[in-house]
Amino acid sequence: MDYKKFLYEQKKRDKALKAKASKVTVKEIRFGPQTDEHDYEFKKKHAIKFLKDGAKLKAYVFFKGRSIIYKDQGQILLLKLAQELEEYGKVEQMPKLEGKRMIMFIAPKKK
Repeated sequence: MDYKKFLYEQKKRDKALKAKASKVTVKEIRFGPQTDEHDYEFKKKHAIKFLKDGAKLKAYVFFKGRSIIYKDQGQILLLKLAQELEEYGKVEQMPKLEGKRMIMFIAPKKK
């Protein structure tokens, strides 16, 4: 078999596999440790829309300055969000503190 022909066939296979692969988009929602109820509901509506569209959701609480002392409030906020979005997606990663951010990932449920 000709080497050039082999490379051509391999490139063709790779291109076909790449075309079949689905792109996963990640949407982010940012909260503060003392996010108000109205703002929370507004952002939750956006999160529901993102999950319905099939995008992964990265929800995080950003702690500015000395607000890092409210770590428990941030975790409660993210867990509340996860519980309310249970019918639209499942939690991929529980809230985890990384530097000044507490991050949680939610993947959409398959249709």
